[in-house]
Amino acid sequence: MKNKFSNLDRHHMVNTLKETPFDLVVIGGGITGAGILLDAASRGMKVALIEKNDFASGTSSKSTKLIHGGLRYLKQFDFWLVKEVGSERAIVHKLAPHLVIPEKMLLPLIENGSYGKWLTSIGLKVYDILAQVEGDDQRKMLEKKEAIKLEPLLPKKILKGAGFYAEYRTDDARLTTENIKTALQFGGMAINYTRVTNFLYDNKAVSGLEVKDEVTGISYEIQSKYVVSAAGPWVDKLREVNHSKKGKRLHLTKGVHLVFPYEKIPVQQSVYFDVPDGRMIFAIPRGKITYVGTTDTNYDDDKDHVQVDLADAIYLISAVNNMFPDIQLEMKDIISSWAGLRPLIHEEGKSASELSRKDEIFTSDTGLISIAGGKLTGYRKMAERVVNRIAKKLEEDHAKNTKKCFTDTIPLCGNEGFQKYKEVKQYISQVYDILKPDGFEMYDAWFLVSTYGKQTEDIIAIYRTLPGDHPQERMIRAEYHFGVIYEMIRYPMDFFIRRTGRLYFDIEGMRTFLEPVLQEHKIIFQENEETIQQYRDQLKSDLEIHSDFSFDRI
Repeated sequence: MKNKFSNLDRHHMVNTLKETPFDLVVIGGGITGAGILLDAASRGMKVALIEKNDFASGTSSKSTKLIHGGLRYLKQFDFWLVKEVGSERAIVHKLAPHLVIPEKMLLPLIENGSYGKWLTSIGLKVYDILAQVEGDDQRKMLEKKEAIKLEPLLPKKILKGAGFYAEYRTDDARLTTENIKTALQFGGMAINYTRVTNFLYDNKAVSGLEVKDEVTGISYEIQSKYVVSAAGPWVDKLREVNHSKKGKRLHLTKGVHLVFPYEKIPVQQSVYFDVPDGRMIFAIPRGKITYVGTTDTNYDDDKDHVQVDLADAIYLISAVNNMFPDIQLEMKDIISSWAGLRPLIHEEGKSASELSRKDEIFTSDTGLISIAGGKLTGYRKMAERVVNRIAKKLEEDHAKNTKKCFTDTIPLCGNEGFQKYKEVKQYISQVYDILKPDGFEMYDAWFLVSTYGKQTEDIIAIYRTLPGDHPQERMIRAEYHFGVIYEMIRYPMDFFIRRTGRLYFDIEGMRTFLEPVLQEHKIIFQENEETIQQYRDQLKSDLEIHSDFSFDRI
């Protein structure tokens, strides 16, 4: 039975948050906070999560969107990190095979490149062992001719061969949302657009939060035995509010991605390639598009408005043109983009790229627990480490026993019965057979299943009830209804970015169906035309910011 999870019930949710004494409140609705919510709820804790904007609106919708084993960390001899995230890939794929998809990765070996043939072969073998890679996913070393056959776009003059290995691609924001929705099945609570304004204290120990509802403007208190801050780039800001920012601190770096039509970068599989300055860049095909990234530069500007600037775009385009000389991308070829922040742990004297991706947990004198750093791939283990601490405190301070972590066996929402990706592909074909008579294409079936999994059936059921002569328009309205009822959508941009990724992966679809979604929103939330116009202006502004790299705008 699917849990209703809707901003239409916001008044009731706020009352429950006010009246419930929680074991744990989690600040931050990114992947780390979502993982903590699910872990704690599934162990039997009374737990709530609050997010100041929309779920996954920070780092967790702006990563490279890979559940990967951290090959590059072998160069830093960070074997522990490679082993942990490598092992976690297989677990997360099992939990949501529709959302965490096998992706072959090609690593070209070029003259004077970062990776030599012998060291690459050894490195990938070590990678396979540490990450427990089996069967066809194990690494292969390719000769030059084999590499070119797999990827004709590679530079023949400087190519010496390639490594061929396995990774997994995901939608980070969807993964976050499904973790939160799954936690609801265990009694967890979550609410977006709720900002922390202060901490509550009892005998100098944190005992809850003062928060402000950003939708209604109302402030209220939430009582809790323990509070965990998983606020990503905002962790230090909350430590300041708690007067506990001392010792280690965050070091924020910016990562940028550009999106191109697939026809402009028609790579046959993902490619992980050298840049002349020593960095490595991904080119990843996804449906109608190929995206490239990422950068790794220090950042100390506005954390709430991180944008791709001209220098970022030139850098990535130059990198692609250097590796694929027959393509010759230009600025006008960019159709979308995104930029996000990595909340790393500062280490004196180290550059952005040299900083460790390990997570760390800080506990203040008042009992506030903060977690920062880490990788998308390792979110489940990060959550386990945090919740282990809470479980120990609950036992010691309140004689409350909880279960051990078992999130490695809990299928995420959308995975009702999938065991392997081949079953997902079969289901895509079944959905296509259902939709084909209405004029839909295979891409539409692939999009629905890779976004919602088995929840596609709920969306199709809504689609069948909606009036209208345009099937594509009815389907996107059905998606919106589903998101409002079951995924806590409050504003249209929640839908276009975090719930569907259309701003990045189908920007023309967003432009085409912007008005039908606005009108659906107007009806559902009973908002006036003046408010809808504000949303329209914001959506058009966001479209321009993410896609217009003309010199006139910049």
